[in-house]
Amino acid sequence: MKKTMKLAAACAVLASPAMASNMENPLYIPGQGDIFTKIAGGIMYKKANDNLAMQAKDHAGAIEFPIWRGHLDAGYGINDRLSVYGNVIYTHDGDIDRKGMSHGRLGLNYRVFDGFQSPFVWDIYSEAHLGGISKMKAELDVAANPAIMPMVFNYDNYSNGRWGATLGTTVGKTWDNFTVAVFGEVLRTFGNDNNRIGISNDARTLVQGLVTMNLIGAGLPPANAAALAGLYEAGMPASFSVDTKSTWEYAAGINTFYEINHKWGVGAGFNYRHRAENVVSGAEINNSNAAAIEAASGGLVTSDAITEGVIEGAGFLGGLQDALDEFVLTVAVSRKLTDSIQVAAYGEYTFDHSGPKSQGGTDVKWELGARLNLQF
Repeated sequence: MKKTMKLAAACAVLASPAMASNMENPLYIPGQGDIFTKIAGGIMYKKANDNLAMQAKDHAGAIEFPIWRGHLDAGYGINDRLSVYGNVIYTHDGDIDRKGMSHGRLGLNYRVFDGFQSPFVWDIYSEAHLGGISKMKAELDVAANPAIMPMVFNYDNYSNGRWGATLGTTVGKTWDNFTVAVFGEVLRTFGNDNNRIGISNDARTLVQGLVTMNLIGAGLPPANAAALAGLYEAGMPASFSVDTKSTWEYAAGINTFYEINHKWGVGAGFNYRHRAENVVSGAEINNSNAAAIEAASGGLVTSDAITEGVIEGAGFLGGLQDALDEFVLTVAVSRKLTDSIQVAAYGEYTFDHSGPKSQGGTDVKWELGARLNLQF
């Protein structure tokens, strides 16, 4: 009897790691010396919503398809509890000419409880947010519907230009072939001026008009106001940067996995992510005619004061009202080809609530794709 019980216990211990070794399992971590990679390609469909930003751009209800997405996850097991990992997502949306890294993280995960000597698994992780690897790039342009918003940003990439740090935790448990894991995390991004915003010719003309009206409103004669506005426009650089403030973002979710047999598995999840409102505290526009403007106005007007009036009047000073809350449903079907090679097909559907000036809000957004998982 004792031999039977010992044999059963040994089999249970051997079977449990086999379950955790499935790379689609939300509690998977690499063992000591193991390397894993997950390479995925997807196609996304998106229908823009009708908030103020989309109305101003005459893009409300517009369909963006196909949007190509590439995902790369990789990690290494320092030991059986501690691992280092990174993940990157690249997005190319040809309909709005926007492309680049849309997600990037590098982190450490530590398994506090392994689920074998404890009733559940508990991980804690810390990550570097890689939004500062590249500048945020955009162009300032006249809105298609200027009565709604006079000017808009046309974004060239998906970077926010900010570095950040994430602290998170995952708790989960496996019952036979079924696994449930819940997670929560907080991200702090650090404000800076790591961005470059070009200025279209139409925007320059509109800025000149705004400066003229602002100066007339400040009491300058129309002729003087127009002359100073002309000097300001002529001295504007090809591009400028803005000072953004630090933000708090957070995410939480639940992910499940059922291993049908040694080869086949299915997974599903529901995740929530809050993307914070961007806040601009100032603009850095080095006007080459700054001295001439001050001299021509007898010291009454400076280019910095004009700049502040322009960005405030255009709605680009303070909170940009572009916060975004996303709710993502995921499903996946996977098959092991060998113990170290696995393929999966996945689908995601996202519904969201966006701020009135967010350019990320949608009425419909889904992604379908395939994933190749390798372990070395």
